[in-house]
Amino acid sequence: MTAIVEDIRTALRSSADPSRAPGQQAYMKSAMPFLGVSVPVVRRIARASAKGAGPMEPAGLRDAARTLWDEAEYREERYAATALLAVGAASADQAVVPLIEHMVRTGRWWDHTDHLAHRLAGLLDREPAATAAQVRRWSTDEEMWIRRIAILSQLGRRERIDLELLADVIAPNLADPEFFIRKAIGWALRECARVHPQWVREYAEASALSPLTRREALKHL
Repeated sequence: MTAIVEDIRTALRSSADPSRAPGQQAYMKSAMPFLGVSVPVVRRIARASAKGAGPMEPAGLRDAARTLWDEAEYREERYAATALLAVGAASADQAVVPLIEHMVRTGRWWDHTDHLAHRLAGLLDREPAATAAQVRRWSTDEEMWIRRIAILSQLGRRERIDLELLADVIAPNLADPEFFIRKAIGWALRECARVHPQWVREYAEASALSPLTRREALKHL
């Protein structure tokens, strides 16, 4: 675990572009500085380091991700931490849920939350009952970013979208005036409309959506 963490840190610093870093930090409104490494490059570095470390148990990958996240000096280290959760079986079961929750609660911004939502989408395929129950609990959490990841938890599922679950996680958040919640609801509905356009039309007609949410939800209909 220590080897992969150090390998990622070294590779990130070797790929640093100081001319890019201030712009990245300003765009993300981040207190944590950037190295100036693009997200695709960060993800390639994480995958290559994991491959180079040889076979690792899922728990080892999660431990490495937690270390990178908690000890991060630069935001790209946190991006690498979330990228490790997409490697192998790191997110194959409920053991990853506490780590996802920890990252969302401590990261508290859209870049981390939205990327981690894809790990939940995979879990909904592998362990639907337990993951759906967790997502429903999160949909009423006091922390806005936890509610956002609940709303976005089915991104990319397309034909596998659980419409009942989607409606259940949106319902407690419809009246929330927070931009990031309204935007998330619209995004989730817009993605759903790609495969269930009539359901989204009927849902939008029957629901008190904010103008922002409605505009996002019906953008391609």
